[in-house]
Amino acid sequence: MSDVSTVAFSVFIFFFLLVTILGFAAARWRRAEALDHLDEWGLGGRSFGTFIAWFLIGGDLYTAYTFIAVPALLYVGSGIGFFAVPYTIVIYPLIFLFMPRLWSVSHRHGYVTPADFVQGRYDSRPLALAVAFTGILATMPYIALQLVGIEVVLQVMGIGSETANWFVRDLPLFIAFGVLAAYTYASGLRAPALIAFVKDTLIYIVIFVAILYLPTQLGGWDSIFSSVSDNFDAFNTENADAIAAGEAAPKSVIPAPLLHWAYASLALGSALALFMYPHSVTAVLSTRQRSVIRRNAALLPAYSFLLGLLALLGFVAVAAGVAVENPQQAVPQLFENEFPDWFAGVAFAAIAIGALVPAAIMSIAAANLWTRNIYKAYLRRNATPSEEAQQSKWASLLVKFGALAFILLVDVQFALDFQLLGGVWILQTFPAIVVGLYTRWFHRTALLAGWAVGMIYGTWTAWNNPKLGDPGSHFGSPLDPFLSVPWSDTFLPFDTLVYIGFTAFLLNLVVTVVLSAILRALKVPSGVDQTTPADYHADLGDKGVEEELDPYTTTSHP
Repeated sequence: MSDVSTVAFSVFIFFFLLVTILGFAAARWRRAEALDHLDEWGLGGRSFGTFIAWFLIGGDLYTAYTFIAVPALLYVGSGIGFFAVPYTIVIYPLIFLFMPRLWSVSHRHGYVTPADFVQGRYDSRPLALAVAFTGILATMPYIALQLVGIEVVLQVMGIGSETANWFVRDLPLFIAFGVLAAYTYASGLRAPALIAFVKDTLIYIVIFVAILYLPTQLGGWDSIFSSVSDNFDAFNTENADAIAAGEAAPKSVIPAPLLHWAYASLALGSALALFMYPHSVTAVLSTRQRSVIRRNAALLPAYSFLLGLLALLGFVAVAAGVAVENPQQAVPQLFENEFPDWFAGVAFAAIAIGALVPAAIMSIAAANLWTRNIYKAYLRRNATPSEEAQQSKWASLLVKFGALAFILLVDVQFALDFQLLGGVWILQTFPAIVVGLYTRWFHRTALLAGWAVGMIYGTWTAWNNPKLGDPGSHFGSPLDPFLSVPWSDTFLPFDTLVYIGFTAFLLNLVVTVVLSAILRALKVPSGVDQTTPADYHADLGDKGVEEELDPYTTTSHP
């Protein structure tokens, strides 16, 4: 990497200071009487309208790691690299249908987390704990990957890359997350909501400029795609023996036939998982009306269009001759090579700020799960709203610094592997949450058993999936032959590769359906439902008092 550019560094610092000021100022923005309630600190007062929610949810879902990882897949010639684009399109019609129902029932009963809803709906402490545990477990590596995004930018900028002293090398990272921790503690969800305006504006500017300017310097899109095709063909020819031996993957622009189902299942599985993540639910529950969610479901595909343009930068980096050992550095290095220092500084700031917004929301969401569904449910049943808010603030600090320690002490590849598993894990909560919004036919014990089967199968299969050229390694790919069994090559093997999380999800559903039928036939008690049909259509201003109920103690509707 090159030496540090004073101009690029100055621009980077300017925007970092700007979002720091905004983060602390957010405590006074839409100011409440106090932030000593999870509705205020953890959900922004449940007051965000369409405009703010659009930036917040977009900033939450399209992260710094998205900015570098999606183009990196295309840079290395992954045939399924574009899967992120269709999955962010598929999900919005789905959330148009089910997310308003979750908002309504949560608004009526004061639910803060998806596990609150599960407890109220199914009257099952173990199932609610499983949902909360899964949410925290899947979120932690996601936060760590935001640090990876910042690290990549710092490496390309040349900050700390030449020193052997680990403290000096990682000091900018300490400062960034120290500031993030401070303003999140002080301002809660209002901080990332306000910063999201800056983050998303910068990203839109950077990507549109890059998409319009770079092709003019590289002979147009036809030349770019021809260059990419020639580059991939040359790689495949030079490495034909390694590819045939399974030691290297062929590069391609379009997925090979073997990967068609892999592409489809990865896109669909990821779409179903996206709004199961606690930070996605937190952003949705912060809105003031159910109509806000539907309007955003119609508007958020603009980010999917942006993501498609962003992905193309991976091909642009290939055509521009960007050569990096770490593919995640491809896009930042492209900006450093092709743009003036001042604009490269803007791009670096956009990526780094793109890490701070989702990291803040993720830490708040994980902290809310800990506070509501573990601390209050099992450790302090009589916790007051003020005690809940304070506990969540401290938990958010621990979550952030736990993610920081994870990145500093563990190999980055391990963090990437765990994020892969995070998608597999969080998808297993879909039946309890989404199906539960429409029916209670699934038995609570069957849902817990299905969740366990999906978790175990997905984790074990991913663990036993070696990396190319390294038979003894683990977590080699999110794909595996459909319904293969990790310890057997002869039971139900198929040549078709599919997303491991999707297969685990199907097994989860099968177990849940079969056990539900058996348990209901045996008339095993299914608990008491705290909700009513009208709760799923409630909106702001509807007649009746919105009540904050404790889902662990209140029962009302069998």
